Amino acid sequence: MKEQLLKKIHENKVGQALEKIPILKNKIVFLFSMTLIYIIIPAYEEENSIGKVIDDLKKHGYENIVVIDDGSTDSTFQIAKDKDISVIRHVVNRGQGAALETGIQYALTKDPDIVVTFDADGQFLAEDIKRLCEPIKNKRADVVLGSRFLGKAKNIPLIKKIVLKLGILVVYLLYDIKLTDSQNGFRAFSGYAASKIDIKSNGMEHAGEILHEIKSKKLKYMEVPVTVVYTDYSISKGQKSSKSIILGLKMILKKLMR
Repeated sequence: MKEQLLKKIHENKVGQALEKIPILKNKIVFLFSMTLIYIIIPAYEEENSIGKVIDDLKKHGYENIVVIDDGSTDSTFQIAKDKDISVIRHVVNRGQGAALETGIQYALTKDPDIVVTFDADGQFLAEDIKRLCEPIKNKRADVVLGSRFLGKAKNIPLIKKIVLKLGILVVYLLYDIKLTDSQNGFRAFSGYAASKIDIKSNGMEHAGEILHEIKSKKLKYMEVPVTVVYTDYSISKGQKSSKSIILGLKMILKKLMR
């Protein structure tokens, strides 16, 4: 698309005139070579953090932010809406998987180069987005997965760490994918890869489903280190360890019954 636009600029009279003014020509080429990145943020009852998360993303230069308010009853929707970004609202709470699917499908209508999934509770750092996007820009990967175990997991509770390590084993057994962090919601997809990912699970099972989609669609993937910051607030918002274990067992049983 960008190459076609540049070709048209070059072929018309304006483009020919610009050939004689290198500075202006370079600025226009730069404009059309910019990477269009959409940040997708599923949010449920996140009035205490969503504003700060959006502000930090904007501070780092990200303007194409899409918040999916997943049926919140607090002020999440209004706070996000007041930030002059795209906000989509589910009438009822459908689950994080459903919110991600809604956000990704919306982003795809904008013909993005890269789609990034980002949490609303303040665990992730906006400065890490660049690291996730670089391999896609350089055509080294279709999907880039953030890993807290390659990077930093600040103040991670011991039981959470154990459950996450068990999750890595479950993903390997189910999908034959070797990862250091299988349950990290910080991901980047090329526009092509995002169009191939079909999330059918409404709840937290979507994390394993996405990995299955990556494997079955033969998408090139890699991990990069990211920082995940654990606070009392983010821990209270996360999935309980007991539920994670039950979910893992359900995934294994589902696989065995096929």
